[in-house]
Amino acid sequence: MTSIHLENLTKSFGSFQALKTMELKIEDGEFVALLGPSGCGKSTTMNMIAGMEEPTSGRIRFDDRDMAGVSMGKRGVGFVFQNYAIFTHMSVYENLAYGLRVRKLPESEIDRRVKAIAEFLQLTPMLKQPSAKLSVNILQRLAIGRSAIVEPAIFLLDEPLSNVDAAFRAVMRTELKHLQRQFKQTMVYVTHDQLEAMTMADRIAVMDHGVLQQTGSPVEVYNNPANTFVAGFLGSPGMNLIKGSVVEEGSSVLIDMGEFGKSAPLPGALATAVRARKTRDVHYGFRPEQASLAALEGGLPIFFVERIGARTIVHVGRDKAAVKVVLDNDNGLEAGMTARLDVNPGAVRLFDAASGQAIREV
Repeated sequence: MTSIHLENLTKSFGSFQALKTMELKIEDGEFVALLGPSGCGKSTTMNMIAGMEEPTSGRIRFDDRDMAGVSMGKRGVGFVFQNYAIFTHMSVYENLAYGLRVRKLPESEIDRRVKAIAEFLQLTPMLKQPSAKLSVNILQRLAIGRSAIVEPAIFLLDEPLSNVDAAFRAVMRTELKHLQRQFKQTMVYVTHDQLEAMTMADRIAVMDHGVLQQTGSPVEVYNNPANTFVAGFLGSPGMNLIKGSVVEEGSSVLIDMGEFGKSAPLPGALATAVRARKTRDVHYGFRPEQASLAALEGGLPIFFVERIGARTIVHVGRDKAAVKVVLDNDNGLEAGMTARLDVNPGAVRLFDAASGQAIREV
């Protein structure tokens, strides 16, 4: 296994800075997802790890070895792209065996490994078939198998499931995690799909506009976003963010949110953090599943109700301001009704209105 250390890494293409001072340590055998919208720098980061691009500044180390000037072929990495790279004139067996033959392994070892990975990826019935006749789903499974079979210390995957159907993505999320556990590889997975990152990764590195916004376990990043970008990007729907101002009533600290009224008193540690700040303007954040609605005459208007299987997303508010609340599908609320909004005080997260940075409890 191999650790990866990105030290003050930057990358520019002419006047465009694609990556701004990336500092990230990926431990031996860790599964890290680089998560963010298109153009955030995640694929550029992966290309530099692979050796396809040279950093503008900073360095990349595999364990204690500096990768400066080391070609992709000598880095010991496996790479799976969004668009599968398969030799369509070869059979499934020959595609899987290709990398092993390049390494001049004995035919008996090649046969053993091909059959083992084919069994793992459910390709055994197709080993003799020509790759050109396979579906997109199977071709991507084959591409993953062809990279995994050589057992690279580092496995890089750049949006490998974006071109396959939803049902197959669900299957492959499980298989990729099992594959990584079996071979104990250090795995870096680029995706814009938060579900892929949340379900597979040991840690998530959230990126935006070439800047690493936050790293942490999926639960940590989801529950305690570092800023409003992370808060809104993670979650389906993302975190509700209501503009408000800090007010004090007696010994309590509350947030005045205009048409949404005043919040419940903030918990002690968060109230202390808010009191210590000079600015009063904040964003009051809470996850849609951490709130409830009850029908109330004269309350906030419900203007849209999305029924999605076992859950319902209720949109509530006035004018341009609105929040989303996730409820069970038997809640009885309909568009045109009015309701009272209640938020779990322990689930509230506050962000500075100017910088967007989280206000941490003290």
